[in-house]
Amino acid sequence: MDHITFLVAVVIVTALAFDFTNGFHDTANAMATSIATGALRPRTAVLISGVLNVVGAFLSTEVAKTISGGIVDDTLVTPGMIFAGLVGAILWNLATWLLGLPSSSSHALFGGLIGAVWVGAGEHGVHFDKVLEKVLLPAVASPLIAGVAALIATYLAYRITARARQKTVTKGFRIGQIASASLVSLAHGTNDAQKTMGVITLTLISAGALGHDAGPPLWVIASAGLAIGLGTYLGGWRIIRTMGKGLTDIQSPQGFAAEAASTTVILTSAHLGFALSTTQVCSGGILGAGLGRRLAEVRWGTAGRMVVAWLVTLPAAALVGGLSASVVTHGGNFGIVVIALLALAVATFIVVMSRRNPVHASNVNETHEVSVRGTAPAGVGTAA
Repeated sequence: MDHITFLVAVVIVTALAFDFTNGFHDTANAMATSIATGALRPRTAVLISGVLNVVGAFLSTEVAKTISGGIVDDTLVTPGMIFAGLVGAILWNLATWLLGLPSSSSHALFGGLIGAVWVGAGEHGVHFDKVLEKVLLPAVASPLIAGVAALIATYLAYRITARARQKTVTKGFRIGQIASASLVSLAHGTNDAQKTMGVITLTLISAGALGHDAGPPLWVIASAGLAIGLGTYLGGWRIIRTMGKGLTDIQSPQGFAAEAASTTVILTSAHLGFALSTTQVCSGGILGAGLGRRLAEVRWGTAGRMVVAWLVTLPAAALVGGLSASVVTHGGNFGIVVIALLALAVATFIVVMSRRNPVHASNVNETHEVSVRGTAPAGVGTAA
């Protein structure tokens, strides 16, 4: 415990705060389609998702090891750099949550860390070959694979059940969605909670509390799982609305197909140690399911805004992380206090702005758009 200095403790708390935002930012990945089709009530959905995220955190640590000893050089990283990177990730998560954009919490974290380490330790502090192999290539491939798999599964689901009674088909797939959405939640905990484990482990390594190439201790696994589970339970309703109603009109066979495809991709990548974005995978699955149903409407405008957010997430978080690292590096403890206060002020502003047009469990299925203005956009439904 001698290695757990005040700065290290601040970084650990900040990492768990990121994990919390990751939970409510990514609740939609598992439960948006089940809520949209009526397979699960909103509050029941986020409770199930929260519990299974905690369970999933204990299933594997391969992704955590990728972060703690893969994309950056742990011998050059300091707790101050990690703190700066987390600030960039948290602020990007909150900003995209306000806009209802399902951007990648994972890439926000990677971007923040890369920017902070690059500024704090130089270019050689980042393993760009690992970034390409473990982050960028999976970011391109995973949503395409999930989308194609969901498209094929959706097509087959409608062909196989074409002669069956519509009511029976809907009921059967809604029951199936409970299982498939639960598996997505389990997979999300297995993949995303590990990213915070990796960050905390990296912090402990940089402070000398753990040896190089060490895996996350049990208390790190438990705390990361609980943080992401609590965030998930609170429900990121703004993003749930976008993914459940904003991309396409989801029916229960499509929801089941999208969730099953996403689960397969996420669990496979977690086993291989690829720190992919569960948001991109699940969004790809939903788009594929939309294309797989005949005459289904896919809202390409929403999809386009989402892809733009994906493209700018890593560099935007890297920019904030780099700027924060510059202040921390030159200002020491005073710089850390300045960055912490600025981040808190921005986070408070975002939360206040979200109150102008709240989205919650009772109105999450009412409209296709998320607005931050005081009144709903013209032509949109009756959301508060």
